[in-house]
Amino acid sequence: MKAAASSPRGEDRVASMFEAARARGEAALITYLMAGDPDLATSKAVALACAEGGADLIEIGMPFSDPIADGPTIQRAAERALAARTTLADSLAVAAHARARSNARLALMGYVNPVLSYGLEPFFRDAARAGVDALILPDVPPEEAEDLRRIAAAHHVKTVFLVAPTSTDERRRAAARAATGFLYFVSVAGVTGARRELPPDLAAQVSATRALSPVPVVVGFGVSTPAQAAEVARNADGVVVGSAIVSRVAEKGSRKARAERVKRFVRSLKRAMKRPSPLA
Repeated sequence: MKAAASSPRGEDRVASMFEAARARGEAALITYLMAGDPDLATSKAVALACAEGGADLIEIGMPFSDPIADGPTIQRAAERALAARTTLADSLAVAAHARARSNARLALMGYVNPVLSYGLEPFFRDAARAGVDALILPDVPPEEAEDLRRIAAAHHVKTVFLVAPTSTDERRRAAARAATGFLYFVSVAGVTGARRELPPDLAAQVSATRALSPVPVVVGFGVSTPAQAAEVARNADGVVVGSAIVSRVAEKGSRKARAERVKRFVRSLKRAMKRPSPLA
């Protein structure tokens, strides 16, 4: 894959991604992987596989020992990454590797303690240098994120906040106002993980949230098949698939085999989400 061209100065890469998806009549495909799972080189290969498969944005997990929002699949990925001594700097290196070789947008997703230990100013400086477009910290509510938002904005890194099916309209509005990248709608009340069925009221919940939000709304937690991704894409601005990708990385095989497995799966998601032309 050829290296991506440098972005024009001041370009909002996250906004332009959603604009391009809307122009295609589609939702953006967002994929997740854990940095350092099972080793740094493999996670770099998987990030490129996601891009080659058609992901519009790649979430790169920053491993942490107490991932409160994550289910067993991603918890085990974090354990493998930490066992391989993956650091926050390594997570940034995965982002830099993907940024240099693709035009996929990049978000780091993790928890606030490692970021605070790194230092907010150094973290956002280094994230921007690595080509990171956005940051997702599930354990940071918008009302406690003033410093984080200010420093992120200074380095042109977008902020993302989460809302749940149980969130009130007031809470959804507050999170949407604080977000500069997009709003992350958690499809179920619980942790990440593949699920056989999506909630029956998900479409109505997402539509209601989009009506309140000035930024795009993406849906994650539980989306694990092409059919589910296509279903969610009918009402959301973006669809996040995480545990289903992480589980494919965890299957045995060479680095190349794992990356190829992920690329095939991401392509199947992209095909399912692609809306036919009205002239077709």
